[in-house]
Amino acid sequence: MPAPAIIFPADPLNPRRPDPHFAWEARTLRELGGEHHLVDHDGLLAGRAEEAVRRVPRDAGPLWYRGWMLPSARYADFAAALAARGGNLLTSAPGYATAHELPGWYGVFEGATPASAWIPSEGPEAPGPAELAEAAAQLGGRGPAIVKDYVKSRKHEWHEACYVPELADLAALGRVVGRFVELQGEFLTGGVVLRRYEEFEGADVPAAGPLGTNGAARTNGASGATSAAGAAGPERADGGAPGSGGRAVEARV
Repeated sequence: MPAPAIIFPADPLNPRRPDPHFAWEARTLRELGGEHHLVDHDGLLAGRAEEAVRRVPRDAGPLWYRGWMLPSARYADFAAALAARGGNLLTSAPGYATAHELPGWYGVFEGATPASAWIPSEGPEAPGPAELAEAAAQLGGRGPAIVKDYVKSRKHEWHEACYVPELADLAALGRVVGRFVELQGEFLTGGVVLRRYEEFEGADVPAAGPLGTNGAARTNGASGATSAAGAAGPERADGGAPGSGGRAVEARV
């Protein structure tokens, strides 16, 4: 098999060059003798896959995608548009969906990732009290948790739409979940996930900046900002949850 080329997102302001976030990777690839192509990420998100891949040469052969996350359906359109031009994404659309959305990968990592329960949804509609109570019961019915969808949380609205101090308080759980769904709106992916809130082991070194004082850094279980073939990016090195302090000895990836 010929060496795969790598597809990067194009710079929205200059589509002939890579997105600045990935420019150093593209440059390193060129220095190593590799080949890269560019794709219009905004076009992919808007459902214009055929137009978005027009800068990828025909019969490009095997391809890796290294770029911003895409919804699973948009990635499938991406793969199909490349296949129509003779390109082959080495991470298939089903493989991407499995790695990208929590229910797909959870069984592989169960026991090494916070315990989770999820409620599928056909759209941005909050689960009812009975569904939330059942999901909370799957996590033991008590203790703190975070709310997210199959891909992302809203950790920057931590107390409003992410963190649940006590699962047994179903009224508070319903408020946080309802606000999360409201804020996610049309971008809600898959459904609502409850993940057990866990403390990371922390060092006795205060974190710099606004995170505060000594203490264990915490994981919120949220997906990272970027993705390579569906893999979630790393959590902040200094911990996770807004308001937590200290440096984490452990890190979530």
